[in-house]
Amino acid sequence: MKNVNKSYGDNHVIKGVDLKVEDNEVVVLIGPSGAGKSTVLRMMNGLETTTSGEIYVDGQDIAHAGKNIDAIRENIGMVFQHFNLFPNMSVLDNVTLAPIELGKKSKAEAQEEARTFLEVVGLTDKADAMPASLSGGQKQRVAIARALAMHPDIMLFDEPTSALDPEMVGDVLGVMRRLAKQGMTMVIVTHEMGFAKEVADRVVFFGDGKILEAGTPTEIFDHPQHPRLQTFLKQVLEA
Repeated sequence: MKNVNKSYGDNHVIKGVDLKVEDNEVVVLIGPSGAGKSTVLRMMNGLETTTSGEIYVDGQDIAHAGKNIDAIRENIGMVFQHFNLFPNMSVLDNVTLAPIELGKKSKAEAQEEARTFLEVVGLTDKADAMPASLSGGQKQRVAIARALAMHPDIMLFDEPTSALDPEMVGDVLGVMRRLAKQGMTMVIVTHEMGFAKEVADRVVFFGDGKILEAGTPTEIFDHPQHPRLQTFLKQVLEA
């Protein structure tokens, strides 16, 4: 991302963001609500347009991709806060839909592979279940399996645990930990500071639509420099 800005009318919400994510890097975005983290994440796969600036994924300019955005998006997995599963389709059909529709796999190949991804997220026994019968944590793990089925180069997670009951958070974070260990490139917006500390290669702190500080988990959590970051950590870690 190079000097990325986003405005809604007169409201300038993202202000000159520069951010580079390397292959196999896990970057965690933290900051108060409304700081612009989710907007930045959604710009990374074209769900939000930029007002100005450049965003390159694998050398392709997403900000001005036009019709090619769908082709670029196939390499970017996205996991949302509220799962976004298709309620009228089984777990297996949710995971196989995109690879089959886009002609990446035959139905038999897609189903075989989907079962592998369901194993990765610990849900092999739920292949034939309908989303309504699943817990929130299970739905979110299906959403992760669905994103993985497209073999993305990068995975984006937008507060993947914030809609979950506390006891379900661990299962989802466990899957994300395993992906990080396997070298998946990930950008994660989260309020789970312990997870950020443990999994991130780099933590980026947002405030008022800008990056106010970035560094290793040790630098950010143990030696925060920016007053806003110090205040933020005090509030969230003592909460």
